[in-house]
Amino acid sequence: MFARCHQIALAIACCLIAQGVRGDDKKPYSGTACTAPVDDFFKDEVWAKLGVQKCLTCHKEGADAEDSKFLLIDPRKKAGSEQDAAMRQNREAFARMARLKEKDESRILLKVVGKLDHGGKDVLPIDSAGYRILQAFVRRLNTPVPVSVAIDPKAPPFFQGVTMMDGRRLLRRATLSLAGRLPSFEELAAVSKDGLKAMPAILDGVMKEEAFYDRLREGFNDIFLTIGFDGNPEQSVLSYNYFPQRLWYQSYDFSQIKDEGERRRAGYKLSGQYREAIRGESMKLIEHIVRNDRPFTEIVTADYMMVTPYSAKGYGVFDIVKDKFKDANDPFEYVPVQLKALVGRNKTKQESATGFYPHAGMLSLFQYLRRYPTTETNRNRLRSRMYYQHFLGIDVLELAARVSDAAAAQAKYEVPTMQAAECVVCHRTLDPVAGLFQDYWDFEGTYGLRKGGWFKDMFVAGFEGEDLPPSERWRALQWLGQRTAKDPRFAVAMVEHVYYILTGRKVLLPPKDIEDPLYNAKLRAYQEQRKQIEAIAMRFSRTGFNLRSVFKDWVVSEFYRADGVATSIADARRRAELDDAGLVHLLAPEQLDRKVRAIFGERWAGMNEQTELLYGGIDSRAVTERATDPSGAMGAIQRILANDVACKNVGRDFGKPPSERKLFPHIEPSVVPGGSAEGDAALRKAIVYLHERILGRLDSPDSAEVTRTLNVLTGIVADAHKIEGLNKLDNYTCRQGSPQPPADPHYTIRAWRGVVTYLLRRHEFLYE
Repeated sequence: MFARCHQIALAIACCLIAQGVRGDDKKPYSGTACTAPVDDFFKDEVWAKLGVQKCLTCHKEGADAEDSKFLLIDPRKKAGSEQDAAMRQNREAFARMARLKEKDESRILLKVVGKLDHGGKDVLPIDSAGYRILQAFVRRLNTPVPVSVAIDPKAPPFFQGVTMMDGRRLLRRATLSLAGRLPSFEELAAVSKDGLKAMPAILDGVMKEEAFYDRLREGFNDIFLTIGFDGNPEQSVLSYNYFPQRLWYQSYDFSQIKDEGERRRAGYKLSGQYREAIRGESMKLIEHIVRNDRPFTEIVTADYMMVTPYSAKGYGVFDIVKDKFKDANDPFEYVPVQLKALVGRNKTKQESATGFYPHAGMLSLFQYLRRYPTTETNRNRLRSRMYYQHFLGIDVLELAARVSDAAAAQAKYEVPTMQAAECVVCHRTLDPVAGLFQDYWDFEGTYGLRKGGWFKDMFVAGFEGEDLPPSERWRALQWLGQRTAKDPRFAVAMVEHVYYILTGRKVLLPPKDIEDPLYNAKLRAYQEQRKQIEAIAMRFSRTGFNLRSVFKDWVVSEFYRADGVATSIADARRRAELDDAGLVHLLAPEQLDRKVRAIFGERWAGMNEQTELLYGGIDSRAVTERATDPSGAMGAIQRILANDVACKNVGRDFGKPPSERKLFPHIEPSVVPGGSAEGDAALRKAIVYLHERILGRLDSPDSAEVTRTLNVLTGIVADAHKIEGLNKLDNYTCRQGSPQPPADPHYTIRAWRGVVTYLLRRHEFLYE
């Protein structure tokens, strides 16, 4: 247990190094460092490659080297002028240590190779790139060279040579992604007239559609995974000790239904809707905040939760809130409510100075606590780890922990997590937050105090060096939520979450291997993306944390609009810089399903829960990461989908009047390839229309792409006419359900079906 605990704890230090540490109670340095310039060499070489990755772990406030004279500050926890002051202080700290000498050699060079009683031992081999960077820094102190070697001063602007989407294609991408529909004529006209300037107003409208809120819940569940907790919700979320009425549906009166089988089915339906309502409460909280333009900080500060008429009965508050519902019989109408302080079956009462349950947004939701349970040995550390990941953007499992001998530390110290320096540096941050969850000691996430009180061999409850005041003990999670909302990392984390929802990719992490010949290129890519993230986070804060602003900022950003490079890039460094620019990711099964429905007017019947999992989807429980690269099974599903959707829709579309057709409003089955010049022109026009509707392409009638598709059509028709006794009717399977199945004497309907199948298997349809 200790080894695992040790690994998690050490990992969080590395993560905190990359994201920022507490230090807001320290005054900005005002000595010589505040006037010394921070040259690019220090910022891009010394600090980015050594300071953050090697030194800050121990040489910061609260770490095992906090008493040394070499004390650093992470600028990411600062903002504006304080951030600049922190960087200047860090440079001065490095310079001061570099100027000190021992036997005519810089102390900093001796320290990093493990000499002069360095607690960190040999952190840099003498033959490493890091050591050479530090040597160069020492030389520059005596002979300043104001040139940065990290970022080539002759490097082109970051997005130079990258093709950006035009307004029309960007609009299609945004409406499909956020609302699962194609853009309207009015939206296309606005973009054609005003370009990107029209996008914010259009997106304001898109983000008020019901489909957007569905997408919002889906996207944030990919992050929080709260619908994936184990067990039946009414039993695993609602504790019988506090909610004895949780099984109210079992005594529901179905006497008006005479048939026994019908009564049984009605009972199954009622219980299923009740359970679905409970599972949906956490994501409905996010929807409520965004729908009502409330500050998104309420995901950690909201003094309410969301309930439906059904779940309200389970919580025992239906009679109190029933007048809030538009339809008290709608199992999926959610309204906010405050629970009273919990009272157990033995009449024990939850401590509360207000008489209400201390709601703290997601932090105090029973679903969130149930999804991330604790154990006697884990001691809420999982919840602490997930808190840092979800709300401060720190994923401790993505970062490497410093290697150490855990067994030796366990043998040497009675409580290694509080005594061993290499453990303390991390547990001092991790364990206090774990202590803030101590009132939810019930492993299933419901309220319950640990018998015997909280652990004494852990650092006391608190957050980032601030202890929880005894007077705030009853509302510990509210106290945590308030501090989280004020932490600069919160805004950054939410911006990163929206980036993931829009692109299906996580943001870049700083490169670690400074020996990598492409390190500087990867560092530049990270820095450019980080600038964009921080700029959006700053505007997010200034808007009062309105999450819609983050979606709008990302959509019009160059990172979202990037659509490939204009020409091939020979320079490996430039390719590495642009490797993650633009989208180009496989659509998730839900997105693919919505795209089919938007284009053809109905969803593909073959997309169900099992198909979604095979196509790289998640169940939020056992499968929590979406597949980003297609497998053999996914390729088979793509072929089945293309065949089936084309089969069901092409003949049906031709069976409608031209004005009602979605696919072929400008062509008839009687037009045969090669029949006449006018006919071939009409065929090309029909293909241009299909390319735009299905692929989002704007091809000219005489383009190579249109010719390629026309050749598919022509080839199928030609091959069919080589068969004697050609069937004059459309395929029986495909014409089922068509109101007036048309005859197909020229084999053109079946050929168009082949064309649609071909287009549905194209990269432009399957990827974004």
